[in-house]
Formats: sequence, C-alpha cells, structure tokens
Amino acid sequence: MSVILNALLEIVKITIPALVVFWTIKTIMTEYLERQYRIRQLELNKEQRQITLPLRLQAYERLSLFCERITIPNLILRIRTKEMTNAELRMAIVLTVQQEYEHNVAQQIYVSDELWRIIQFSRDEAIRVVTGISESVEPNENSKGLADALFKYIDESDANIVSITQSAIRKEIQLLF
Repeated sequence: MSVILNALLEIVKITIPALVVFWTIKTIMTEYLERQYRIRQLELNKEQRQITLPLRLQAYERLSLFCERITIPNLILRIRTKEMTNAELRMAIVLTVQQEYEHNVAQQIYVSDELWRIIQFSRDEAIRVVTGISESVEPNENSKGLADALFKYIDESDANIVSITQSAIRKEIQLLF
C-alpha cells in the first residue's frame, strides 16, 4: 500500500506544479493574444479612417454644393429662359431639384442619418416653396411672374433652410476632427 501511496504522492508532486505552470502560461498567452488583437484592431481602424475620411469630406462637399444648387435664386438663374411659361419653369425647377438629389443620393452612406434627413427636408422644402408659389401665378404666362414671386418670397422669408442645412453640414464635419 505504501508503494501505491508513494506513487500517488509523486504523481501529485509532478501534476500540481505542471498545472500551475500550464495555468500561468495560458493566462499570459491569453492576455498577450488579446493585447495583440486590440493593437491590430486599432491599426485597422486607423487605416480605415485614412481611407474613409477623404471620402466623407468629399461627401460633405458634394452635399454642400447640392444645397447651393437647389437654392431658389440659383435655380431660377440657371434654368429660366425668356420663352418659358410659369408652369414650365415650375416643372423645370422641381425636376432639377430632384435630379440634383438623385445625383447625390449615394452620399448618404458617409453622413449621419440626422444630416441626411435634413438634406431630404431641404429638397422637400425647395419643391414645396416652388409648388406653393406657382399656385399664385397664372400657369401659361411668362415665367418672369413666377420668378418674381419666388424672389419676393425669398426676400420676405425669415427661415433659410439652405443656410440651416449648411450649418448642420459644418457641425457634422467638426465632429470628425
């Protein structure tokens, strides 16, 4: 019996230190691998930011340009011809605003959902104003009537949705830095 007891005691003497060494090495290796993983994640995030930052800035630039292009005075100056009727000018403005929006719709993946909703509201507001003002003029008369009515509305209006949108774009850009 004492031989068996001595053999068991020898096994325990060898097994306990081996388990302690195994647990220590496992703990050290786990911590090391986790640290290496976190370092690699930080490097990947840094590389990704270096790639996406220029794309995001370009998206903000394009959306800012979109806002300028859908301002009513800019639309009138760019689109209106002397031969147009009020109805043709209204249709051309609405169509141009929608085309500008569709041209920039892909930029939404680079901006926040909140900013994109503001961009959509700007588009909708430009269309709403043009449509609303066009109802107060005779559709078949010269487009000068609608243009003048729109300019008058802009002069008398307190809220400029485009400047509010531009401000939202600038605020979001500041969050990047």
